[in-house]
Amino acid sequence: MKKYGLIGYPLGHSFSKNYFNEKFHSEGIDAEYVNFEIPHISDLPGIVAGNPNLVGLNVTIPYKEQVISYLDELDEAAAAIGAVNVIRIERNHGKTRLVGYNSDVIGFTQSIESLLEPHHKKALILGTGGASKAIHYGLQQLGLESLFVSRSRSNDNTITYDDLTPEIMKEYKVIVNCTPVGMYPKADEAPRIPYECLTPEHLLYDLLYNPNTTLFMKKGSDHGAIVKNGLEMLLLQAFGAWDIWNR
Repeated sequence: MKKYGLIGYPLGHSFSKNYFNEKFHSEGIDAEYVNFEIPHISDLPGIVAGNPNLVGLNVTIPYKEQVISYLDELDEAAAAIGAVNVIRIERNHGKTRLVGYNSDVIGFTQSIESLLEPHHKKALILGTGGASKAIHYGLQQLGLESLFVSRSRSNDNTITYDDLTPEIMKEYKVIVNCTPVGMYPKADEAPRIPYECLTPEHLLYDLLYNPNTTLFMKKGSDHGAIVKNGLEMLLLQAFGAWDIWNR
C-alpha cells in the first residue's frame, strides 16, 4: 500500500488527511494518507527512512521554506518561489531522492484568474510567509505587479500596514490575505487595512476558508468589493499535488 502524508506543526487544522483518504476510499485506490506532526524539520529524514512505502508529502506551516535544505531537487516554480508544499519521493535501487514542488501557485492562479478585470493591475499581499511567496509568483505569472504588506518593513518591496494610504489603496485594487488573521476560532479579527478605502473595483482574496466568510471578506463586501475565500485554491492545489505524485 502506498503512503502519502503531511508534515507540519501543529496539524489540528489539516484538510489534506480527510480529503485524500476519502478520495482513496471512493476511488478504490490502495493507499493511505497520514499526518506527521513533527516539532522540528530535522525529523523529516527519519520519517522518510522509517516509512519505505511513503511516496509523497505535503508540507504546511512552518516548514514550507525550511524544508528546502533537505531536498535533492526543486522544480523551476518552487525554486523561483523559495517555498515548497509538495514533495515527490523517488526510490530507486536503494537510493532515495526528494523533489520539491509548489502546487499553491497552481491552485491560486487557477482560482483567481476568472475574477481579474482590466483595472486589476496591482496587488497588495498581506503577510510575508511561505504562502505569500507563492502568491507573489502567481500574480507575476498573471501579469500583476505586487507589494508585500507586513508589520515591519524588511525590504524595498515591503510596506507596513501604517503605510496604507488612500492613494495606495486606490492604486492597488487586488488584496490577498496570506496571514492567519481571522481564522477560526479567532473569526472576529481581520487584517488591519483601511477598509473605508475599498470600492466595487477592489477584489479581496482570503487564503483562509474557515470560517467560510472571514471578517476580511465581510468588510470588503460591505464596501462593494468582490470577495473570495481559499477553499477552491485548497482543492486545486490538492489536485495539483496528486498529479505531481503520480506523473
